[in-house]
Amino acid sequence: MSKPVVVLLHGVGLDHTMWEPAARLLSDRFTVLTPDLPGHGARPPVPAAVTLADLADGLTGEIPANAHLVGFSLGALIAQRIALHRPDLVATLTSVSSVCARTAEERASVHDRLRTAEADFPASVAASLSRWYDGTGVGPDRVARTEATLLANDPASFLACYRVFATADADLAPHLAAIAVPALAVTGENDPGSTPAMTHRLAAAIPGCRAAVIPGARHMLPVERPEAFADCLSTFIGECAHV
Repeated sequence: MSKPVVVLLHGVGLDHTMWEPAARLLSDRFTVLTPDLPGHGARPPVPAAVTLADLADGLTGEIPANAHLVGFSLGALIAQRIALHRPDLVATLTSVSSVCARTAEERASVHDRLRTAEADFPASVAASLSRWYDGTGVGPDRVARTEATLLANDPASFLACYRVFATADADLAPHLAAIAVPALAVTGENDPGSTPAMTHRLAAAIPGCRAAVIPGARHMLPVERPEAFADCLSTFIGECAHV
């Protein structure tokens, strides 16, 4: 019997390699696919006017029918868009470290980070690494790999995708109630940007969505705590299969 398919969508400025620690743990139970988002990894840059719909449409050909769709950060917004418009592709939806319906204060914070990236891209990368990894047990080799991935981005393409990340939750929020697949929202307890409050907000917006908060983890949950992430996802998918 073939294994269920899990599709993992990474975050803005990253690529498929962010999933390596978690994918190794999931591969015993699942066929794991880790496509690069449009404008990321080996894919060509995206135009300045790229939208969430463009990013989602650029991935649907990579997703087989009835896949367990998992999105991290920007990838979570893309996954939510796909669940809304291509539910035939989605058996379950898992949003990892996802924003949701940002408050005015939360929106101001992400726009501050966008302005930093526009003014000084390397400084923005350094700030991201500090926000994601300071005080965690992630080793220097993994941090260096993340830094190299971020710095390898085409800056204009990165900024275009970051603008989507900074704004698309507002467009999605009124439609989340129409998501009709089993859903999970999970984040780290100490994630300063995709907070536990946002995860509970997302779970309240999607009918029947479960919420999970991983103690002590920060934003890069699948990298920092791959075992906890893989256990949470596997348990959710397994429980959905037996409903």
